[in-house]
Amino acid sequence: MASSVAAVVVAAGRGVRAGGDFPKQYKEIAGEPVLRRSLLLFARDARIGAVQPVIHPDDDALFERAADRLALLPRVYGGATRQASVRAGLEALVSHGPEIVLVHDAARPFASPALISRAIEAVTDADAAIPGIPVSDTVKAVDDADQVVETLDRMRLRMIQTPQAFRFSTLLDVHRRAAAEGREGFTDDAALAEWAGLKVCVFEGEAGNIKLTTPEDFARAQSEPMLADLRTGTGLDVHAFGEGDHVALGGVRIPHGRGLIGHSDADVALHALTDALLGALADGDIGVHFPPSDPQWRNASSDRFLAFAAERVRRRGGRINHLDVTIVCEAPRIGPHRDAMRTRIAEIVGVAVDRVGLKATTSEKLGFTGRGEGIAAFATATIRLPWSPG
Repeated sequence: MASSVAAVVVAAGRGVRAGGDFPKQYKEIAGEPVLRRSLLLFARDARIGAVQPVIHPDDDALFERAADRLALLPRVYGGATRQASVRAGLEALVSHGPEIVLVHDAARPFASPALISRAIEAVTDADAAIPGIPVSDTVKAVDDADQVVETLDRMRLRMIQTPQAFRFSTLLDVHRRAAAEGREGFTDDAALAEWAGLKVCVFEGEAGNIKLTTPEDFARAQSEPMLADLRTGTGLDVHAFGEGDHVALGGVRIPHGRGLIGHSDADVALHALTDALLGALADGDIGVHFPPSDPQWRNASSDRFLAFAAERVRRRGGRINHLDVTIVCEAPRIGPHRDAMRTRIAEIVGVAVDRVGLKATTSEKLGFTGRGEGIAAFATATIRLPWSPG
């Protein structure tokens, strides 16, 4: 299935209604360009064999940042209309021969993998399948004088979204026919399919799959309701004492009569926090991403591990709400270094220092920490990810 499904992500518009100095698809949500999140939706989906971005010729530099390290086909440039841009993307896919194509607007960064599943399934028995959500308000038709002429039956109305799914060869043929006949101005590909007399069905869309158009839309996207997927992860790390003249704790070098033994710098606080963030993402643990068997991590500074985990949160369009770590040891004394450690942790993950808690305790002479054989750290991370049903 993966090789038979392709996606065209349309990002060639100017987005002037969103305000600002550059197109809306490159504005940031939770530290990441809108376009990146839209591309990620398809690039990380094993069912999608090819992702074709369509951009404006003036946006190469902006696109390079948004698409950094993503598995995409080479970008193509769009035309003067959305219709022309989609056609350019479809033509670029011809050599890949997909059976199904999904067409998605870059300005809808909150679509979910479940929506992709429904799109692929729905187009199996139709020429075209489009996501729609019911209309909850009463809708009235008016004349040129703004006088009501009809109250529409909202039970039969749907607000349409993307990704829209089509048989690839069918949609390409329709686009070519419309271009040959000079038919322009279709607002979405479903309208083009309707013009061609194709069967278009509507499947269940998502209320959270909003299109970012105005400054108010971006304000809403940055609000807590759009980051309503609250996650908590925990982490635990332990290292034994060995030879040395300092320990690394919380990203701070603390003089001590012994060091901690580990493949990296053995910073138990940063290791525990790294695992807490990865746990909140359900994204493995520190050993998965930085295996101790790999010599490149020997004596590595653990701030690299924590920064990596924080970046994973941002790449998911998320936000770190709070980090908390407890260090358990008899020595060294943590209190004099507490503020420096909190400051350093905040710098590494890119949050305000008041979102980092750090505590220290002894184990009342019990266990390996009580006997002074090593140090342990327990951490909790709270993050928010964009709301995504399913």
